[in-house]
Amino acid sequence: MDLTPATAEQRFVLTHAAGIETLAEAERFADATPDLLDAILTGIGDFAAGEWRPLTRKGDTVGARWTPEGVVMPDGYPAAYRAYVEGGWGTIGSPAEYGGQALPFAVATAVLETLGTADMGFALAPTLTVGAIEALTHHGSAEQQARYLPKLATGEWTGTMNLTEPQAGSDVGALTTRAEPVGDGNWRITGTKIYISFGDHDMADNIVHLVLARTPGAPAGTKGISLFLVPKFRLDADGNPGAPNDIRVVSIEHKMGLHASPTCVLSFGDNGDCIGELIGAEGAGMRAMFTMMNNARLNVGLQGVQVAEAATQRAVAYARERVQSARASTGGAPVAIIDHPDVRRMLLRMTAQTMAARALVYYAAGQVDRATLGVEGAKTRLDLVTPLAKAHGTDIGCEVASLGVQVHGGMGYVEETGAAQYYRDARITPIYEGTNGIQAADLVGRKLVGDGGAGVEALFTEMEAEVGHAALRDLLNDTRAVARWMLEADVDDRLAGSYPFLTMLATCTCGWLLERQGRALDQVADPDFVARKRAAVAFYLDRIVPEARGLGMAAMAGTGGLYSLSADQFAAG
Repeated sequence: MDLTPATAEQRFVLTHAAGIETLAEAERFADATPDLLDAILTGIGDFAAGEWRPLTRKGDTVGARWTPEGVVMPDGYPAAYRAYVEGGWGTIGSPAEYGGQALPFAVATAVLETLGTADMGFALAPTLTVGAIEALTHHGSAEQQARYLPKLATGEWTGTMNLTEPQAGSDVGALTTRAEPVGDGNWRITGTKIYISFGDHDMADNIVHLVLARTPGAPAGTKGISLFLVPKFRLDADGNPGAPNDIRVVSIEHKMGLHASPTCVLSFGDNGDCIGELIGAEGAGMRAMFTMMNNARLNVGLQGVQVAEAATQRAVAYARERVQSARASTGGAPVAIIDHPDVRRMLLRMTAQTMAARALVYYAAGQVDRATLGVEGAKTRLDLVTPLAKAHGTDIGCEVASLGVQVHGGMGYVEETGAAQYYRDARITPIYEGTNGIQAADLVGRKLVGDGGAGVEALFTEMEAEVGHAALRDLLNDTRAVARWMLEADVDDRLAGSYPFLTMLATCTCGWLLERQGRALDQVADPDFVARKRAAVAFYLDRIVPEARGLGMAAMAGTGGLYSLSADQFAAG
């Protein structure tokens, strides 16, 4: 199925959720003119539809392949990646001093959305590179930046982050990878990392791994972790890839989805000759890595938008073509299933939820840019909405992909139609880069309690000044009440209700952003765009917002009943 880029929708949301016009008033982002934005969105849409979209089926059915020499991508992927690099698409948000265009992160977010809608697995390669650029920009030495950022900025080299180990999982503090000083300022790296997306491939000349490891005598836990830059190929005197760096691809995972994205087990230093460079100070690895991780969390939330947009387009196309049964109210000849009320319900829900997730993630991206500009309160707001964007965005991606299968009926369960791929691809997103349960715990722990509720209250106050829809105002009041209860509750009770609270707060935020968009439709000339947006906004406010109100009791139920069974009783017959 061909891709129809969501260009008009992206442009509208950049304006009314990310606030791109306000950002462009700053000297740093003065190049983000309306004409340039339109050219970028149109250009990436044409590129993604023409170069990346045709590969997605092959990426799913053939997938990346492990060989003793390294990972081999399916035919067509290396050429398509080179076209991405040659087109300058990797430079959109990269620093200008290293060859980037230094445009707002919100613009780069829209570009990445289009690429991921075309081929979500493939788009993980540039997604991770963006995070590596961010980490090196903030924490790398001047020499490291000069040697690595120009190639990462263009995408000629790709980046990864290496946290997880077989025994550690989400408990990063339990990692055991070691870094021993060589004596010349470099470090010898030894250990194994798992779940490394695009940990190896044949599309770029080098791969820059950012690796968490322990130095000799480092304290236990996260305080003893440092971050190292470990290239696949060491650089020669001219800065070009040279000798291999003793990194072995042990295997790639056989996954439920994302088959175009090789998820690698990497072994560093089997022969005692893997050399890395320390990024920042010893023991400061987690601070540096979280710069990359927070960026990645927003981009994982964006993956929810990507897969939701693709699944919705496919479901709408199928529903318009598939003829089955007469409409109940009219009788007569069979009609396309898009005319049946329940199919309409599913398609409108898919459309509304996709718009909601996009608004939330773009809003967060706009806060990244405001924090970069030093706008007061932007960093606090970004910290608050990041777990919402990651968790709620990916929940929506899974829901919409599942509904897409349902619209297809039995044919959705058949792989040849392509609907199942979206659900398989989406299902990892609530898990990686910090599970959604961890996002909820972060929300009620660090983000809510950390400042005594001031940050979330500021958000409530801003929403309160704009919200007009009755159900949304009721949800706002309910969510505020839960937040105040959370501030007084003990830690276990907060954690027990953290997930429903996150959903309430995210739904309230999405409703606020969608209602704002609805008020701006008088400025839009395209009647079809206006009709679709009005219908989706009304569906969200009238049907999805009231559902979230029902989560209030669960959010404040505490641990009651959760520990009424012993661990053994869970397994009782």
